[in-house]
Amino acid sequence: MQERTTVKETVQALVKSTESASTRTVAAVDLGSNSFHMVVARITDGHVQITDRLKEMVRLGEGLTEERLLKPEVAERALACLERFGQRLRGFAPEDVRAVGTNTLRQLAPNDDFIQRAEAALGYGIDVIAGREEARLIYLGVAYGLAAGGERRLVVDIGGGSTEMIVGRAFLPSLRESLHMGCVSMTQRYFADGRITAKAMQRAELAGALEVRPVRELFRRARWERAVGSSGTIRAIASVVQAEGWCEDGISAESLARLRTALIDAGKVSALPFKALSEERRPVFAGGVAVLCSVFNSLGIAQMQVSDYALREGLLYEMMGRHQPGDVRERTIATLCRQFHVDQEHARRVEATALSLYHQLVKPWSLDNLDYPLMLAWAARLHEIGVMVAHSQYQKHGAYLVRNADLPGFTRQEQALLATLVLGHRRKFPIQEFAALPQGVQSAARRLCVILRLAVLLHRGRSVDSKPNPLIQVEGETLTLSFPTGWLVSHPLTQLELEQEAERLAASGMVLRFG
Repeated sequence: MQERTTVKETVQALVKSTESASTRTVAAVDLGSNSFHMVVARITDGHVQITDRLKEMVRLGEGLTEERLLKPEVAERALACLERFGQRLRGFAPEDVRAVGTNTLRQLAPNDDFIQRAEAALGYGIDVIAGREEARLIYLGVAYGLAAGGERRLVVDIGGGSTEMIVGRAFLPSLRESLHMGCVSMTQRYFADGRITAKAMQRAELAGALEVRPVRELFRRARWERAVGSSGTIRAIASVVQAEGWCEDGISAESLARLRTALIDAGKVSALPFKALSEERRPVFAGGVAVLCSVFNSLGIAQMQVSDYALREGLLYEMMGRHQPGDVRERTIATLCRQFHVDQEHARRVEATALSLYHQLVKPWSLDNLDYPLMLAWAARLHEIGVMVAHSQYQKHGAYLVRNADLPGFTRQEQALLATLVLGHRRKFPIQEFAALPQGVQSAARRLCVILRLAVLLHRGRSVDSKPNPLIQVEGETLTLSFPTGWLVSHPLTQLELEQEAERLAASGMVLRFG
């Protein structure tokens, strides 16, 4: 009988070929709605030292049409930036680069091919992350940039298209929200003609207050002791109020009010008199000030400290935890299993069998991406999550939950892959759903799903007795399962189920043989 392989052992075996002794150079790329950022860092014995930073104002958000497509000139501007970033990243291993897209990329229509073109320009995959996941990563970056302390912190980050607000203690966020307002979107709505009037500023602040209103009381009651701001907008505001002598450190409510008055007095974006305001920040400055004023007023902030760390630094520290015991995704899956009362003993048996099969197929099926065994293991643990909704077609209920739940640590693409595996673990093989995944993972996803289906089938009887892990051979899309002599004869139900499974897989172009 073949020894079962755990997900930890599988990942450790795969990671040996990519790990350096104690030093690793990594990069994080943040594709925001206003600017694109890249940081390069050296990780040595768990410590991060940033060695390079690149930033370009791309203003992706201003190029989004009503049809949720990017204007060609804005897309080309963004692609040119990513090509320059890609030149800096040449020679980096794929697992040492993490690129994420935020608000504007979240809104892109499915038929817009910008993300595929962007990945080609950068040379690496791009993950589109949900708003609350963006908030979590921002908080992580800010927390690492602050001195350790036990106080509860409010973190505010104003981007081009969204504003994230988080409350947490140390490195753990307890409250996260992403609001649909940012310096670019607010500027487009209220200051698009370049004029700054008292009426326009008031309307912009009211719009911001409406965005904050649904969560205002939650954040007021969170009893945070210190407010911290991150992002280019807040750093620019702090630079201006300090240079004007209105505040010695950070941003005070009084200094923000004086800045608001000065903007209205100037009357035009082109007439802003602040020496500390960069020309690239000037066009969206009024919108950013309006957003911050609405946050200050809604939450009663008197003083805000400013952090130089934000989303990209959060990505760097997150990369230190991926494929390690501290991976936040592992904790997310465990929490989800508890919340939906998954039969975890049964799920673990399915997981062990799935990983045993995976271990035999990793090379012939080219499944050596470090995330694949993790995704397979997590799908095995979650495959029955939909039973809490209804047993009938529970795979569909489970897929819906996984696709739409707030899963800290997971990108939208990862959730889509995980949901598709859960959907495809039984009954009809969901060919169309796999075709809807990013092209680069479609083949691997289909193969991972076949592995999961076989593991679930072998444990259909839910017996706690050990099962023989069959030997599995593959030639192209043809799979051959070999059981111990006489085992299938003494287990006719399993044999019948394998026959039915062979028919289902045939519809997807795969051949299953067994004996």
